[in-house]
Amino acid sequence: MRILYSHRVQSRDGQAVHIDELVGAFRDAGHEVLVVGPPAYQKAEFGAESSVFAAIRNQLPGFIYEMLELLYNIPVSMRLRRAMKYFKPDFVYERYNLFFFGGLILKRLYGLPFHLEINSPLAQERAIHGRLVFKRLAARLERYNWRNADYIYPVTGVIADQVAALGISRATITVNQNGVDLERYRPGSARHAANSPITLGFVGFMRSWHGIDTVISLLAEEADARLMKLVLAGDGPARPELEEQANTLGLRERVVFLGLVQHDRIPEIVGSFDIALQPRVVAYASPLKIFEYMALGRAIVAPDQPNIREVLRHEQDALLFDPDDPTAMRAAVLRLARDPELRARLGNAAREEIISRDYTWAGNARRVLAVAETPANRRRGPD
Repeated sequence: MRILYSHRVQSRDGQAVHIDELVGAFRDAGHEVLVVGPPAYQKAEFGAESSVFAAIRNQLPGFIYEMLELLYNIPVSMRLRRAMKYFKPDFVYERYNLFFFGGLILKRLYGLPFHLEINSPLAQERAIHGRLVFKRLAARLERYNWRNADYIYPVTGVIADQVAALGISRATITVNQNGVDLERYRPGSARHAANSPITLGFVGFMRSWHGIDTVISLLAEEADARLMKLVLAGDGPARPELEEQANTLGLRERVVFLGLVQHDRIPEIVGSFDIALQPRVVAYASPLKIFEYMALGRAIVAPDQPNIREVLRHEQDALLFDPDDPTAMRAAVLRLARDPELRARLGNAAREEIISRDYTWAGNARRVLAVAETPANRRRGPD
């Protein structure tokens, strides 16, 4: 099949990992894929966004920036129409973005089946965490885009419920969580030696509400934590505060900040963890790090909430903690630190869960293709 992949992602971060891995999985399965996205996407360094895009976003008043987001549909529609005419795709697969209608434009013009991946309810997310000005317009346009997609792939059941609540048929919704490449993410041999530090680890964007500060405090306050260290790979607004906290508590040697790292280093870094941390997370997210932790057979500590319970089971392949209890994550970490057999059991079970439930990029591609290859869904644009 020929797949036209449309997106408006500017940054080379976890979003880029998802895009690149899924496109690669489609191609590995023998299908042709043409990616149409912002030219700046390819130029941005991993972990960052286009400097031009960032400058525009940060300096322009919010209402002007949102108008530019809407106007972006004009040049992208011309690019997609050109791609449609020479590539002649079987369907368009789009990563949803607010104020972006590339896939819907192709559906309206050519009757091309429109498959929409939803990673977050962006109208809600940007209204809460961003500087969204046209809130009502954004919400209405989001609903319009979702309702007019032929098939929808939310990354969690939580988002699937939000989509279905709009009256969209469950038959058109397929939950497709984040995934992992099992060949690149292989667990190594047991690495922890007696009297060596137990390594706690976190990978990702650091925000103050995540609760990583409670783990740093644990290293300073608990007698059992003398032989622990914490490795943090990534960046974010909370990093300066966390570095200051570690320095103030005299933990500079035991709290290691790796900063931004290339994604191909993640298997090596996570493979060195004894305990992998997923701190607090938004209620609808499908954290990429969880699948990488699982594939590498790490013992995971994660919040006990619906979107996480879709993937992890308390006491079976992870320890889940109450995200509203500030002491709960600490308690789970200490329990795992004291029990190497529990760490091994949970880590092995997590790896087996990845395999049995096919939380892989190849699996994600198979689920999309299973929908697209149904005879009734195969339609072509004009020759």
